[in-house]
Amino acid sequence: MEPIVLTTETGNGKRLDAFLAEAIEGVTRSAAARLIEDGAVLVDGKLASKSSKLTGAETVTVTLPEPEPIDAVPQNIPLSVVYEDGDVIVVNKPSGLVVHPAPGHPDGTLVNALLYHCGDSLSGVGGALRPGIVHRIDRDTSGLIIAAKNDLAHQSLAEQLKTHRLARTYESICVGNLREDSGTVDAPIARDPRDRKRMAVVAGGRDAVTHWEVIARYPGYTHVRCKLETGRTHQIRVHMAYLGHPILGDTVYGAKKPVPGLTGQCLHAVALRFQHPRTGEAVELSCPLPDEFTAMLRKIDR
Repeated sequence: MEPIVLTTETGNGKRLDAFLAEAIEGVTRSAAARLIEDGAVLVDGKLASKSSKLTGAETVTVTLPEPEPIDAVPQNIPLSVVYEDGDVIVVNKPSGLVVHPAPGHPDGTLVNALLYHCGDSLSGVGGALRPGIVHRIDRDTSGLIIAAKNDLAHQSLAEQLKTHRLARTYESICVGNLREDSGTVDAPIARDPRDRKRMAVVAGGRDAVTHWEVIARYPGYTHVRCKLETGRTHQIRVHMAYLGHPILGDTVYGAKKPVPGLTGQCLHAVALRFQHPRTGEAVELSCPLPDEFTAMLRKIDR
C-alpha cells in the first residue's frame, strides 16, 4: 500500500502513538504502537519510539501492512440497500445486527451479508474480518452505513471520515427534556476507567464533538437530531448521557431494564452525505425511521 504522509501541526506536545491514533481512522493507540515498533513509522525520515513527543513541525510517514485475506464467510442475510454502484454500497442496518465478526459474534453479521451480496467486490483495507467497512454502527443502533467495494473507494471514504466531510446525521429519543433547543457537546471520550466495557467522558480522552438540536418535545422525553463531527465509539450515547439525558432503551448508559417494544436504543442513522470517491460528486442519502421508533413516538405523545 502507498505510505500515508502526515504533517503534525495538530500534534504539538503529543506522543507519537497518540497522534497516529487520532490522525488515522481505524488505528487504535495500541495498533499505532505496534506500527512504530515494527519500523513502519518514520518521523522526518527516521525511526522513532512510540513515546516520542512531537513539536508540530514534523512529517510522519506511515506504511500500513497489506490487507489480510478475508476470513469471514458469505451468508444469505437480507439487506436493505439504499444506494449501490461499482464503488460503494449503503445499507439501512436494522437494530440487532452486528456490523462485523467479533468474539461472541463469529458470523451472522453485516459483513457476512455484504460478502454474499457483493461477492468479491469488497475492499480489503478493513482486514480479514472487516472487509469494506469504513465506519461502524453499534449493534443496537439502526440506520445508514457505507461500505467500500474497492481499496480506492475505502481510502477516499476513510479520508473523508477523518476530515469530517463524510457527514452522518442521527435521530434519537432522549429521556427527559433538554433545556435548550440546540447545543454542542465537546467532551473527550475514552474507556471508562471503572468499567472497561463502557466508554465515558474522560479527561485526556480522544476529542469528541456532537452537535444536537431538538426536533420535538414530549412529556418526559425529547426527540433530538444529532450530527457527528467526530466518530468515537458510542459517541452520541455517551454524550447524551453526559448531559443527563440518556437515549431511551440504552441499557448501558441509561436505565438498566429494556424498554418493551424496543430491540435496542432509540438511535437511528437517518442521513449520510459524502463525496463519491470516483466522480467527486456529492451523494446525499436518507432513510425513514424504523417502525419501533415511530411507534415509540406515538406512545410518548400522550
